[in-house]
Amino acid sequence: MNGFGRKIKLLFTNKYIVTLLAFGVYITFFDGNSLIDRMHTRRKIADLQKEIAFYKQNIATNQAKLEALNSSLENLETFAREEYLMHKPNEEIFIINE
Repeated sequence: MNGFGRKIKLLFTNKYIVTLLAFGVYITFFDGNSLIDRMHTRRKIADLQKEIAFYKQNIATNQAKLEALNSSLENLETFAREEYLMHKPNEEIFIINE
C-alpha cells in the first residue's frame, strides 16, 4: 500500500476523526439549523432588506408628492387633470400617447 492510502486508512480507523466527520456531515446537511438552511435564510434576509429600502424610498417619494398636493390648490388641480383626466365644463381633453 502506498503512503497516501495508508494515511487515509489511518484517518478512517481513528474513532475521533470518524466522529468528527460524521458530525460535520450531520451539521451541514441534516440538522434543523443546517448550514445550507442558514445560507438560504441569510439570502432571504438580504432580499427582504433590499425590499425594505425600496419601499422606504417609495414612501418618502409619495409623502413628498402628498405634501406638494396639500400645499396649494394649483398643484392639486394639476394632479387631478393629469392623473384622473378631470376638466372644467367648457374644456376639451386631448390624450396623446407617446
